[in-house]
Amino acid sequence: MNWIYLITAGLFEVVWATTMKLSHGFTKLNYTILTIVGLALSMGLLALAVKKMPMSLAYPIWTGVGAVGSIIVGVFLFGDKMSPLTWVFVVLLLVSIIGIKFTSGS
Repeated sequence: MNWIYLITAGLFEVVWATTMKLSHGFTKLNYTILTIVGLALSMGLLALAVKKMPMSLAYPIWTGVGAVGSIIVGVFLFGDKMSPLTWVFVVLLLVSIIGIKFTSGS
């Protein structure tokens, strides 16, 4: 269950990062509220995960899921441009997240 909390927390990190951009500097109320809700859910789920998981495991996975997800949203939703070499490093980040999960013993 802790892994479900952790992955879901990372996905909510993508939600709040995306809605923060859509809020245009917190000037659009609906996106501002979604940002706050997404942030609260992300932090709350992370807090549940670290009750039973080492912080040294949970935090990098949480940030990694959020980073990879935000990159994908940025490219596909906002048209961000990335070089092929940058994609190599995104894949390495994803492989690292998976590697941490499988070698952690948790």
